[in-house]
Amino acid sequence: MVLLATPVVGVVWLLFGRPTLPPAGWGLAVLSGLFELAYFIFLSEGYRRGDLSVVYPIARGTAPVLAVLAGLLLLREHVSTPQLLGVICLLAGILAGRRPRSAGAATSWALLTAVCIATYTTLDRLGVRLGPPWLYGWAVFFFTCVFLLGWLALRTRRLELPTDWTGTLRVGVLMTATYVLILYALSIAPLAVIAPLRESSIVLVALWGVFRMGEHDGWRLKLVGATATVAGAALVTL
Repeated sequence: MVLLATPVVGVVWLLFGRPTLPPAGWGLAVLSGLFELAYFIFLSEGYRRGDLSVVYPIARGTAPVLAVLAGLLLLREHVSTPQLLGVICLLAGILAGRRPRSAGAATSWALLTAVCIATYTTLDRLGVRLGPPWLYGWAVFFFTCVFLLGWLALRTRRLELPTDWTGTLRVGVLMTATYVLILYALSIAPLAVIAPLRESSIVLVALWGVFRMGEHDGWRLKLVGATATVAGAALVTL
């Protein structure tokens, strides 16, 4: 996706008067890329050790709580009473979906993933205020790509190409489009609002894990927890 997007970004860059990022913006993009690398590593380890319908809600449900705290304590943002109730719902949803039998060794990896999500989201909130979101987003993707290739080279001593190019490209397009939309949202709304709202996908993933992947252990609590998490996200956006 970086290879495909770079020429497009170059054309847009020329058309919009060659905008640039200040040194702080490039530094934030580098840091965000490092936490994106850690995100991929931790999430992969979590998926190897636990169910999708457990790992994803824990990771994505914990991240907005941490991001809201970052927005309140570090960025001095303000939230209303319904938003605070939403954070409580998020926590309740996480606890409901986090069954020790089904989470097990994957729990720590899912929580580490959440820390990474909250951290790079906070960095991105600062970065999109320093330049065009599309340019900052390209910088984040570029550094993430470099770090991922470096990590794979060090770990495997060789780079393996994907066997399913169609599926890989489809995922890449969806991930890139989603990330760019989030960056634009972060450029116009508080972190404490955007971070929880983006996690409404938790219910869809929980449903997919339970009904399509056969992860039936504690399925009622999984679905209740996922629903409560989304309800919390909705309250936070009020």
